[in-house]
Formats: sequence, structure tokens, C-alpha cells
Amino acid sequence: MGSIAEGKPHAVLTPYPLQGHINPLFKLAKLLHLRGFHITFVHTEYNYKRLLKSKGPNALDGLPDFRFETIPDGLPPLEDDADGDVSQDIPSLCDSIRNNFLQPFRDLLARLNHSATAALNPPVTCLISDCCMTFPIQAAHELGLPILLLSPLSAAAFWSFMHYRTLSDKGIIPLKDETCLTNGYLETKVDCIPGLQKFRLKDLTDFIRTTDPNDFMVQYFTEVSERIPRASAIVFNNFDELERDAMDALYSSSMLPSLYTIGPFPLLLNQSPQNHLLSLHSNLWKEDTGCLDWLESKECRSVVYVNFGSITVMSAEQLLEFAWGLANSKKPFLWIIRPDLVIGGSVILSSEFVNETRDRSLIASWCPQEEVLNHRSIGVFLTHCGWNSTIESICGGVPMLCWPFFADQPTNCRYICNEWEIGIEVDSNAKREEVEKLVNELMVGEKGNKMRKKAMEFKKKAEEVTSPRGSSYINLDTLIQDMLLKNTT
Repeated sequence: MGSIAEGKPHAVLTPYPLQGHINPLFKLAKLLHLRGFHITFVHTEYNYKRLLKSKGPNALDGLPDFRFETIPDGLPPLEDDADGDVSQDIPSLCDSIRNNFLQPFRDLLARLNHSATAALNPPVTCLISDCCMTFPIQAAHELGLPILLLSPLSAAAFWSFMHYRTLSDKGIIPLKDETCLTNGYLETKVDCIPGLQKFRLKDLTDFIRTTDPNDFMVQYFTEVSERIPRASAIVFNNFDELERDAMDALYSSSMLPSLYTIGPFPLLLNQSPQNHLLSLHSNLWKEDTGCLDWLESKECRSVVYVNFGSITVMSAEQLLEFAWGLANSKKPFLWIIRPDLVIGGSVILSSEFVNETRDRSLIASWCPQEEVLNHRSIGVFLTHCGWNSTIESICGGVPMLCWPFFADQPTNCRYICNEWEIGIEVDSNAKREEVEKLVNELMVGEKGNKMRKKAMEFKKKAEEVTSPRGSSYINLDTLIQDMLLKNTT
């Protein structure tokens, strides 16, 4: 193996340990591997076990130059999850990341560099981390290595949390009291964040919707924002035209390092043969690939695809409203229902609902979403508006019905519905009549037809920027040469 490893740049990639953060960093790892990098991808022990459960005991054996390592997450076992197959609590993860991750990560890097002396792998030449964690920045500075941060968020969402200090200094947050959530205060235009002047407070990452002056998540992201400028560069899974105002503001900022837009990752990956990487996966839940066979039996653009992502939870009552809205629309639907989607219990759908939708519905616990969104039968995506889902929907040219839940999702919803006009927002307290009406509007209405055309235009633009002469393709090569190879010989 020494001859295989010799001379290769070695990137160590560390995602924030949640599904929506793992996926884009894993795609970036594949992109770098296809360009000659030795890859070490770092999971928490908890997520590593979930992946083995999802994909099988040999799923993470990897390739000689694409390896997996683990560090502990410092959290106690989940009492209510004997199977260890749910997303962990985000504030608890953030607190542990801040306090417990650095030393195990240092130890891992030391082991990798020690292995390099025996030619088992190349020495580590660069670190790549999720921008929502900063301990890799400290480790990189200690070792004199370049550190690249990936934003798993839109540029606008990233830029909004970079301004939490500004919002606090101007007295905009914390909210004065609970009435600010309902009295129209959140409709206030944001005039203190360059590039986001069209946005309202309700369009920013929803961590700001707090009355607590010591809110943990606001404090956490404020700390993160103050350390991000120490990175070597920041990468976004987008392209400039998609978020023009936000990216122009980011490029103009004197406090940020070099910035690179190199998305959409799925289309960029399609530019290179990657058959040898097909065995490498990042989904923490077992995928039901049978849904692709089911879609084959459906007409073009006839199916509503429903997936609220890996974190969203809802009440049993809200789930029933969505269920009957879909049923009453009379449209075929594929609905992904995670085991932990409903708060405090399992999903129970009535026999009446099952009988009503039996011939035109399929419910699965997880699926290969990119393949689904690129299937000819998908007409509309009912989504929580996570950035991965947003980007993948654009890559498929699919309009969206939006039900944002938390974090960056209101920001993405703003883009989808107001800036790009390729989707419609569902009320947060969605009722079955509204769901039925909007599904039909998007599937067969004039407004839906216009949005579908616009979505296809965005798909075409995304394909152009990821082609060999496109900006994202060129930016990736520039990033590699200017940032990630500067310490290698």
C-alpha cells in the first residue's frame, strides 16, 4: 500500500454529526478523491454504528485510499432509543462538540501521521470541516495545515448566523417577549445584514426566535462566527447566480477568508466516472430502493414526493392533516416517514386512509432521494426545505411545496417561494384542505406549470455551471490548487 499512498495529498474530513451535514461533506470527499486525494472521513462512533446497521457490517471497509475513522461524541446513550437509530439532540451535540471533540480529534490526527511513517497512508496535508464546528480550525493551526470549511447551509443562512452579534448589538434579538412571535414583529425587514435587505426576520435562521438573552444556540453560533475567519477558505454547495445578493455581500466582506461556490455537488459528481465509489454511502437509515420500481409504474410528473428530512418532527394531528390532504388530492404520492417523525410515538394511519390511498401511494422509511427527484414520474416535492433537499430538487427540476420546520429552512423557503418562484409555502399549522388545494395547484394548475418551467431553467443553469467550462467546475480546480495543495510537494 505504500506505493499507493506515496505522494498523494491527504484530506481529513469531519462533518457535524447529523445526516443533513454528513451528506454534502461526503460528496465533497468523493469529489476530492476523484481528483487524486487520499481521504479519511471521520464519523462519530454513534453514527458509524448507524451506518453499519443501515448498510451492513462491511459497508465502511472503504477503499485503500478512502478510509473511515471515528471519534467519540461524548454523549450518554439515548435512553429512549435502544436501537440507536435516531438523530441526536442538537443543543446537546453542540455542547459536546464545543467541550469534548478537540482532544480525540488531535489523537486521531497523531495516529494518522504516525501511520504515515510506516507508509500505511500519506501524511495529513489538509483538514476539511463543517462550518458549524470550529475545533478542526484549532487543530489545523496547531499542525500548520490549511483548513477548509464547508457550509452545509445556503450562503444566506450562513451569512445570517455570522451576524447574530450584530442583531444582538442592535437590540433586535433576543425578542422582547413571546408576543413578538405572533404580533407581526417577525415581518420586520432586515436592514443590518448586507445582501439580505429583502429578507424579513422570519426568513432568517430560526434560532433568533428566542426571548432568552443567554440562548444556547445563539451563543454557540456567535462563537462559531467569531472563529470562522481563521479558516483558510469556505466552500458553498451553490453557484453564484443562485444566491447573487448574498454571495456578493460575502465576497465583499473583509472579515472572511477566500470563498468558493462549487455546487451543486450532485451534478459536479456526475462529471466524473465514479463506479468505484458506488459502494461508499452516507445515509444513516436503510434505504428502500423498491420505491424506484414503484415509480416506474407511474406516469410522467404524476407523483407527489413527500419527505420532511432527517430532523423534522410533528404531532400526530399534524401528520393526519398532511395524510388526508394528500389522500383528498387524489394524486399518487411517495411519502417517506421516518420511525421518529411523530413526536412521542409511532406513526399510526387509519385503515380508512390506507384503503383510500392503497392503489396510489407508497410509504417508506427512507429512500435514495437524488434518484427519486430525478425520476420522470415526480411532479412535486413536499419538503421541509433543508438545503440538501433544495439543491437536489433544483438538480431534478422539480417545483416544491414548502413546510419549513427550523434552523436554516425558513431562509431556504424564502428563496424557493419569493426569490426563485419555484415553490409555494404551506402554513406552519397546515390543514388538509390547504394541503389538498396546494398539491393540486402545483401538480395541474397554471401557477404550478409556471413554477415547473422556472425549476427546469434553474436545472439547466446548474448543469451549465458544473460542466467542465462552468464556474463551479473551475472553482473546484482553483480551490484544490490554491488552498489544498499549497503545503504538498
